[in-house]
Amino acid sequence: MNVDPVIEALVGEMAKLIVELATAAGHRAPLADVGDRLFLELVAALKARDVSGKVIADMFGLALRSYQAKVRRLSESASARGRTLWEAVLDHIREAERINRADVLNRFRYDDEATVRGVLNDLVESGLIYRTGRHDSTAYRIAEAGMADAAESDALVRLTINRLGPVDRARLRAHLKLDDATLDTALARLEAAGRIERSADGWTCETVVLRPDVPGGPGAAVLDHVQAVVATVCARLQGAPTGGGSTFRFEVWPEHPHAAAVDGALDDLRGRLGELRAAVDAHNADAPRPGTTREVTIYLGQHGGDDG
Repeated sequence: MNVDPVIEALVGEMAKLIVELATAAGHRAPLADVGDRLFLELVAALKARDVSGKVIADMFGLALRSYQAKVRRLSESASARGRTLWEAVLDHIREAERINRADVLNRFRYDDEATVRGVLNDLVESGLIYRTGRHDSTAYRIAEAGMADAAESDALVRLTINRLGPVDRARLRAHLKLDDATLDTALARLEAAGRIERSADGWTCETVVLRPDVPGGPGAAVLDHVQAVVATVCARLQGAPTGGGSTFRFEVWPEHPHAAAVDGALDDLRGRLGELRAAVDAHNADAPRPGTTREVTIYLGQHGGDDG
């Protein structure tokens, strides 16, 4: 199988997804270190498949010594994420609580002034800061976004605990790559709300419902969908007997007799699988567990497509 064209196409598709996430809801997430982080993730995944360092270096077109030096350099700096001017300006306004435009321009006087002004306008239009006054009296204040940020962290933590639980803090942090303060605050908040439970074996979370209209839902839902698709495709490539999937496309129009059935297919399948999961959970609540169990993941997705 010639996988080169497939890998090239996948990189393009993942780039689109990353850009959508990086610019969602007006945010401008830093992308400076994405390539380096992707390199380290690929190396870790290859090592997990018992691929030798010499072969990994060759796959990246590097001499073994250059490969080892690059891994060492990036591993040492992996915890320090790159900061964009957009992020630095936002943090400066957050720390000041209220600040005049002249003071912002002075703080970032070594950056291009037109770029700094553009960042300020972008932050205002994105709803992350708001502006008062005009001309020389223009001032900026941070908009309240703390609750939304907390909701995103909480949803990611719950989702990961649900997938890996029982899971200890070290393993949880390795998967989420959250800083210690954010993770510990989220764990305390979720435990107090009864959404996760802690035992001697680690944290557990029985059920997570990620609704797109609830704060924190969209981002975590994207991660959940992608993880399910990636796991399914990997199982299929590895020849797992129960791995695989199917993609169905339908061409319909407003007066089409089956348009409503096609549009409602996802809701119909979601409802039937929800009933099945409830029945399985009810049985598992009282049934003794055997030594070996299987976790079966079924992914469903649907989008309307483009008019053609």
